[in-house]
Amino acid sequence: MRRWSLLVFPVALLVGACTANPPPSGPSGGGARPPADVPLFGGGYRGSGDQCRRAGESAFTNQFLSDSADLVACPPGTDPRLFAFETGGKEVGRREGWILFTVPRR
Repeated sequence: MRRWSLLVFPVALLVGACTANPPPSGPSGGGARPPADVPLFGGGYRGSGDQCRRAGESAFTNQFLSDSADLVACPPGTDPRLFAFETGGKEVGRREGWILFTVPRR
């Protein structure tokens, strides 16, 4: 009987941990869709959980593209001053709440 309870207890803890509280979604705009003319690609810009992502080329984003910097789009709710401070980026535009930054490549 004791062996059985030693196996059941860890499994119950794992199941409880998975269903108790979902992880936070990041910036308040987490899950917001970018405008159609701000194509995103790749994973999170600074890490896999980051809501900000690199932006690709479109008629709108062409004006911000550079061969010496990444164009990064962050969803609504992102603190632009914090992002700029952490990455060395510069805000260059906004579209439907999304914020575009150029971040120098190091």
